[in-house]
Amino acid sequence: MGKRAVITVHPLYKIGEISQRLYGAFLEPIGTMVNGTMFQPHHPTADENGFRTDVIEALKDAELPAVRLPGGNFVSGWDWKDSIGPKEQRKVHLDLAWHQIYTNDVGHDEYLKWAKLIGTEPMYTINLGSERNLNDAVYLTEYTNYSGGTYWSDLRRKYGQEDPYGVKLWYLGNEMDGPWQIGSWELNPGGYGIHANEISKAMKWVDGSIETAVCVSCSPLICHYPEWDMAVLEKCYDSVDYVSMHYYHNAPTNDFEALLGGSIYYEDYINTETAICDYLQTKCRSSKKMMLSFDEYGNMFGTQSKLNFGYSPKANLHRSFYQFNPDAKYVRHDPDNMGEGMMHGNQGDMIQALGNTSAQLAFLRHADRVKIGCMTGGIGALAASDHDHVWKSASYYPYSHLIRYGRGTSLKTIVDCETFDIEGYYMDDGNQFQKREGIPYLDTAAALNEEKKELTIFVIQRKWDAEMGVDIDVSGFSDWTFVEHIQMYSDDRDARSSFDHPDLIQPAVNRETRLEDGKIHATLKPLSWNIFRLEKKPMVQE
Repeated sequence: MGKRAVITVHPLYKIGEISQRLYGAFLEPIGTMVNGTMFQPHHPTADENGFRTDVIEALKDAELPAVRLPGGNFVSGWDWKDSIGPKEQRKVHLDLAWHQIYTNDVGHDEYLKWAKLIGTEPMYTINLGSERNLNDAVYLTEYTNYSGGTYWSDLRRKYGQEDPYGVKLWYLGNEMDGPWQIGSWELNPGGYGIHANEISKAMKWVDGSIETAVCVSCSPLICHYPEWDMAVLEKCYDSVDYVSMHYYHNAPTNDFEALLGGSIYYEDYINTETAICDYLQTKCRSSKKMMLSFDEYGNMFGTQSKLNFGYSPKANLHRSFYQFNPDAKYVRHDPDNMGEGMMHGNQGDMIQALGNTSAQLAFLRHADRVKIGCMTGGIGALAASDHDHVWKSASYYPYSHLIRYGRGTSLKTIVDCETFDIEGYYMDDGNQFQKREGIPYLDTAAALNEEKKELTIFVIQRKWDAEMGVDIDVSGFSDWTFVEHIQMYSDDRDARSSFDHPDLIQPAVNRETRLEDGKIHATLKPLSWNIFRLEKKPMVQE
């Protein structure tokens, strides 16, 4: 079994307050996320809007706290005004981002009504790619959030929504630095920063209660990072509230250490971005501490591509995305004939679950600055689906554990255990990862909910070929009782759940785990998800 690991948690090791927005999801009309999963008008459970109520109920039960919509590359070519009013009068348009014909059956109002049905907070992305008119952002805010008595607010009322939607967080475009983005600002970061500054101010003049998030570099691996971020933020620091960050970690197939060790690269990104924001806070003489939003993220296995030596990352990006195929056809997706909605990638459910959860633990360890996380595929993680059914995949369980127990204050965990190294590797020209050494096999975070008097310790066992014994020092919580150790793992790493087999991978209570002399003693399975729960003893009345 090797060296026995030690984790130390103490109530004084506070990092920061945990925002429930940290456990949000990301929704974009690509694949099955909208057509087929959210919207399927002829499904047996469809309501009057065409929404699948089986999906709504699953997300409601999971208590999904927030969803970013209708985000992604799609939004940079979308005109929200084409998507309101009677459906028969709405404009059908070409979606240049994903080469599809978008009918606007699901439009601005439908997105927000769907979010309300789930009971989740909508975080809205506006078009600053093809649409750069300041007034358009003002009109959108007015239509969405103003009570009435103006053209746009009364138009909302005319179309059936009497009360304002009250959207509180607005994203000022999507990946505006990317050369692939419709209306990219890649070559003019200062110009985008000035525009975002004016847009944010104007939107807040309509509704002073809202917050805004500005795009910075869409990846720490892109060649203009971090200079692009600095050029943008210097122009809009005081008028925005968050920076919008995207990161997709890739690892060679079946390289479990490179995949699950990916949290260290997330932390590199967080630390660098935090330093940029704090430098600009000083430079701008601002009293405001900028917060971070990971509004797209994911961890996945991929196939390594041949490197093209002699080309810069920038040249390769341009070469990759500026492909013109005269034979390519635009596709009109039929929501009633869509396939499976669970995003497996090319890995089994257990590995998929651990990969995304490792990113969430990194966010928890930086809860003082990372306030928003929107998992790409988060809808499918909480409500795996096919054309007909909804079920719980392995990803559902750690995600729902974090939503339920990852509340209150994030606590620092000190870990002493065996370590591993990640050799430098590449996936393609634009995704190249430096060597990292001394990464603990245990990936950990902790949350102290003082209101409910709960302490939860989250642990991923990243060692793929052996169990690991661990002692968790909780002696600082001397008047607390041990509740349970929940563990999830699978001997079959390629296993994938389905509606017919939803219970292939499920968590179970490890009844051999015990608390003695201020330490929890446990044995962790290879590639496993673990949570340890404690509760404070009630005071005895004398």
